[in-house]
Amino acid sequence: MKRSLATLMMIAAVLSLGAYLSSTSAQEQQTGTFHGRNIIFPESSIPRPGRINTNYFIVGSREFTPQPPPDAETPASLACVYQLVSGPAGCPIATSTNVPTGGIGAIAIVDAGDYPTAASDLHVFSAQFGIPDADFTVVYADGTKPPVYQDWIVEEALDIEWAHAMAPKAKLFLVESVQVNTDPTWQAVAVAGKLVSQNGGGVVSMSWGIPEFPQELQYDKYFTAPNVIYFASSGDSGIGVSSHPTASPKVVSVGGTFFNRDNNGNFLNEQYYTGGGGGDISPYEPRPAYQNVISNIVGNFRGYPDVASDFCCAAIYLQGWGEVGGTSWSSPTFAGIVNAAGHLGKSSNQALSFIYGEYANGQAYKGPFYDITTGDPNCKTGWDLCAGIGSPRTYKGK
Repeated sequence: MKRSLATLMMIAAVLSLGAYLSSTSAQEQQTGTFHGRNIIFPESSIPRPGRINTNYFIVGSREFTPQPPPDAETPASLACVYQLVSGPAGCPIATSTNVPTGGIGAIAIVDAGDYPTAASDLHVFSAQFGIPDADFTVVYADGTKPPVYQDWIVEEALDIEWAHAMAPKAKLFLVESVQVNTDPTWQAVAVAGKLVSQNGGGVVSMSWGIPEFPQELQYDKYFTAPNVIYFASSGDSGIGVSSHPTASPKVVSVGGTFFNRDNNGNFLNEQYYTGGGGGDISPYEPRPAYQNVISNIVGNFRGYPDVASDFCCAAIYLQGWGEVGGTSWSSPTFAGIVNAAGHLGKSSNQALSFIYGEYANGQAYKGPFYDITTGDPNCKTGWDLCAGIGSPRTYKGK
């Protein structure tokens, strides 16, 4: 049977991805356990001085499978827990089927490297969970297709699939950048903000970070496109490990939590996990006015995260089904929830001023947010370095 050149090129891309996923050398990854699960930290997520890292880990194996892992959270199970949709009692993964239906304006994801099968993978993911196909566009930040950068492909799949799952009606852009010292370029962040601003406003999500550095304040200007709210992962290295851009006062910092479920798959509670999602007080970024309400905790500098979302573990599709965790999941998920709430903000500062304003009113934030108080000695009632104000409940206050 004859095959077209386009078909042969797609087959080659799939074979290349499959070889990558199954043959990464031991020198390029670290293994460990999380809540009884074996996990793999890819080379891109191992923090190194002076470079940006992704914030995800692979659960179980790099060998992706024909069906979603049975213990991986789905868009329906997470939306059920967060009260974004109605669902069965306990929101079990196996029987939760209702998914979010909202979305407005646009969402832009900023990542490094080309993702050859992005559109087809996103289609399979959406079809599996009953989500409409996305209005999806891949944009090359500098006008030229970048190379494929191994571990970033998993990052990109996670980002676009879960942002779309939470806000399926929003336009979705994947802004692909070349690497500069392993980093997505600041040009890519600027392009992402412009795209969202020009398409009705919305959100930008960045799931990567770099240890804070004295010059970081000069880069905060990239998070100011009109009618755009910026989100970033707080990091996966635990409390006291700093990271930018999540430390920027012009970015909503999203930390990581964990769902505890019983033997029947029913949701029990949500907690922080020691050594999980990141949290810190910046040594460089001054405390923004919206954090005056927590000045007794953070002093004169910016504290983060602001909010949090489940960070383990999510189903993704990348020419096969896998399971991934990390605040790389938290950021696009929370960004999608805020987008689907339908309240287009003028800036991250406006959005954060509103959230902390609710917090300052005492009981007002306890309906829209769940206060994470367990899992680590740093977890306290109210704002803390574990999960900020807390994780989402309903669309109210977003």
